[in-house]
Amino acid sequence: MAFNLDLIQKVYEHLPTKVNAAREILGRPLTMTEKILYAHSYDPATKAHERGKDYVNFTPDRVAMQDATAQMALLQFMTCGKDKVAVPSTVHCDHLIQAKIGATEDLATAIDVNKEVYDFLASISNKYDIGFWRPGAGIIHQVVLENYAFPGGMMIGTDSHTPNAGGLGMIAIGVGGADAVDVMAGLPWELKMPKMIGVKLIGKMNGWTSAKDIILKVAGVLTVKGGTGAIVEYFGDGAESLSCTGKGTICNMGAEIGATCSLFAYDTKMGEYLSATNRAEVAKLADGVKDHLRADIEVYNNPESYFDQLIEINLDDLEPYVNGPFTPDLATPISQMAAAVREHNWPDEVEVALIGSCTNSSYEDISRSAFIARNAMDKGLKAKSEFTITPGSEMVRYTIERDGMLATFGELGGIVLANACGPCIGQWSRHVDDPTKKNTIITSFNRNFAKRNDGLASTHAFVASPEIVTALAIAGSLSFNPLKDTLTNDKGEQVMLDEPKGYELPPKGFSVKDAGYQAPAVDGSKVQVQVHPHSDRLELLRPFAPWEGTDLTGMKLLIKAFGKCTTDHISMAGPWLKYRGHLDNISNNMLIGAINAFNMETNTVKNQLTGEYGEVPAVQRVYKAARIGSVVVGDENYGEGSSREHAAMEPRHLGVRAIIVKSFARIHETNLKKQGMLALTFCDKADYEKVLEDDTIDITGLTDFAPGQTLTMVLHHKDGKTEDIKLNQTYNHQQIEWFKAGGALNVIRDNVNKEKK
Repeated sequence: MAFNLDLIQKVYEHLPTKVNAAREILGRPLTMTEKILYAHSYDPATKAHERGKDYVNFTPDRVAMQDATAQMALLQFMTCGKDKVAVPSTVHCDHLIQAKIGATEDLATAIDVNKEVYDFLASISNKYDIGFWRPGAGIIHQVVLENYAFPGGMMIGTDSHTPNAGGLGMIAIGVGGADAVDVMAGLPWELKMPKMIGVKLIGKMNGWTSAKDIILKVAGVLTVKGGTGAIVEYFGDGAESLSCTGKGTICNMGAEIGATCSLFAYDTKMGEYLSATNRAEVAKLADGVKDHLRADIEVYNNPESYFDQLIEINLDDLEPYVNGPFTPDLATPISQMAAAVREHNWPDEVEVALIGSCTNSSYEDISRSAFIARNAMDKGLKAKSEFTITPGSEMVRYTIERDGMLATFGELGGIVLANACGPCIGQWSRHVDDPTKKNTIITSFNRNFAKRNDGLASTHAFVASPEIVTALAIAGSLSFNPLKDTLTNDKGEQVMLDEPKGYELPPKGFSVKDAGYQAPAVDGSKVQVQVHPHSDRLELLRPFAPWEGTDLTGMKLLIKAFGKCTTDHISMAGPWLKYRGHLDNISNNMLIGAINAFNMETNTVKNQLTGEYGEVPAVQRVYKAARIGSVVVGDENYGEGSSREHAAMEPRHLGVRAIIVKSFARIHETNLKKQGMLALTFCDKADYEKVLEDDTIDITGLTDFAPGQTLTMVLHHKDGKTEDIKLNQTYNHQQIEWFKAGGALNVIRDNVNKEKK
């Protein structure tokens, strides 16, 4: 039975009228993206919104939060004065479970170690009418796809891979917790009208190629920032041939190209998946408005006239890809991988192969991998690499156990981990003898930044499909190409692995005893949310101070970050996840992974007050104690990666006043604005080089802060010379009010208090 069926009925009831109105306003046929966006406008559109320029207010249908980000999101929501959430919302406990031994032991340990946090999340969900998915229920994005996503809907989620729901034709966007508070409080949610990238898929995949290879190739084409500010819409006969969960894989990893989200048009594959997951009513409703759940035919006939960028991929010719290391857009076709290993001197031995995660843990993924595992054993082969399997949900896990797949993996030597994020987000207690040794792992996950999975800079992490990962686990070699290479079996014979086969959906249907869902209390008014005043895991929030009303002067340069600086560099996950509900404690990881451009080291910056070098958070705490503001300078695509708003809240909490970079990743720029920070970019990117280690910095023009107006950074060098640097900003009137008030939450709180009076 579908959750919130009345909400879905309402969306579909009004969809035709809203789409027709949008078509009339724009005076042309519409993409599917435009249909959903205009149908979810907070106020009825009266004019066409300019892509990449106009800020637009939207009304998402629902909110989803994972346990790591939900803590801060709900701590913020508590302060805004609302009695319950205004839209259906859920919390999913998937990030805090560390992979160490195996599913049963690891889950039990997590429930014990994280009891305080789980109790907090369960009670606050109870109080504010939020659905709660217990630890072990599964990874947020797989659970959302199985239960909540619906074609033509719009949702936001406090995780960058929320776009996974695009596999069911939904605009689903990753955001920070403050954005979630807006929607849960019933306020409009703001987004710059996205540009649109069309990806036309022709032909049909065959053999070893899978949906994962489509997005791996797209990542190579667009790079990690090529999709920034855009929604990617897939279409064509090739798109229609993909399974619903395969579509989800592609949309999930669209986060790795910086895309706002990705989506596919509603088709029979989605209808079949809805029915298979006990939502036949939703499929029937979608069938009734199916023409409004895909682009107009004129768009498909002439796509170059409707998209800002168009990519075409012939699936007949597509081969498997292996992406990495250290970045998800370094794409290498499997036929060229052996040469690339030799050229770059990558470690060839695959020490660990990991399948699953929110990106690739569907029944189809697991069944194709299990086929390869059984085929290998039938031919006298065993896995040469350590091999782990992470089911995406309890429903998937229960079903693949029933169908014998977990037993197959166990026979091969695989270890089944908990239904959780685990190694994909750094929650992995990896067994290594020498942490400094260069080594290779390969995963079917989505990200492979340095230290992302196991915290080791020496680990070269590569990303591929579950099928390729399983084959390389058996071969134990990164150079192995299962399309043409042979392996030596236990009889000394040369054998080849057969092409993978699997099932899009379980032939005997999905099954589960306890999916792990806990409904909220009917009346949450009497529920008490307890946060112990001396807890080191949870801390109630205090409002940030408003802007002083003057230019910012006498600030110190905290760090000039060199090269890639993702949210993992700014606020690491892994062992730090336990502090996600305690802002002061987690601030001790602020920017400890960023490379200091002046000494090319991590977590060591100059304290301008003492002349000594120290850890980044410690130096910043000295500045804060002295009531001296500071500035962080960064490179291109600053804040790439996860949606974690802690990367914005930590600098704000410790007294950083401005982040000045060559360019921002979308979510991080928004998160900074929400927290009352200055997120600014160099007008001339070459000015990055002018910032020196001992600089004292002013930012002027703030008393006349207005949309489109440049600001000035004055660099006071140690030798007494000064330089004026022009800075761009993308603030609109509302975002400037956030800055002046000290953060968006302060504005929300004031508005709610006014309503109650």
